[in-house]
Amino acid sequence: MLALVAALSLYSGGYIAEVVRGGLAAVDAGQVEAAQALGLSPIQALRWVTLPQALRVAAPPLASQYLNLAKNASLAIVVGYPDLVALFGGTVLNQTGQAVETLSMILGFYLVLSLSLSGLINLWAARQARWAVR
Repeated sequence: MLALVAALSLYSGGYIAEVVRGGLAAVDAGQVEAAQALGLSPIQALRWVTLPQALRVAAPPLASQYLNLAKNASLAIVVGYPDLVALFGGTVLNQTGQAVETLSMILGFYLVLSLSLSGLINLWAARQARWAVR
């Protein structure tokens, strides 16, 4: 489990860091210069000028990467399939003997997880887009 968490953290962290870096690089340098000309400190310029624009650009790839993280976690669990079945499915499977229904419940859990994550990220992206228009 520790190797799984470490591998997924390093793998996803690298991609997410690159997406955020790309979003920050997409903000025109003139925007930062204009914020400085208005007398904003570097932190204020980052908070009020750079980040809103960068997040609007980075939201779709971030959403994709977080969904990939959820899917990769479920695939990594498949590698440790006996652990998952022993933890959740083992109890139900031993008591009922219905393997298809038990695995369907596990599949349903990952489906709900992926759709919920996707919906939350889409709501966040829409909120960012509305906020950026103001």
